[in-house]
Amino acid sequence: MDLPAKMKAIRAREGLTQGEFCEVVGISISSWKKYEAGITEMGLQPFLKVANHERFRKYALWLTTGEAAIECGQVSPL
Repeated sequence: MDLPAKMKAIRAREGLTQGEFCEVVGISISSWKKYEAGITEMGLQPFLKVANHERFRKYALWLTTGEAAIECGQVSPL
């Protein structure tokens, strides 16, 4: 699964629209739509805004490796 699909899976699992997700993590909606559609490659800073956000930190391992470690609080949105 590529990064745009992973980000979309997290957003869907959390029950957020693109606009709501962007408001939570502090990324512009226009940029986010391009990331999710795979039009623009997500850079490190937007990636870290998601991976380090308190609400989404539980997906950080899955975002980077595709693996979950439930015993460590790291889960998959799937």
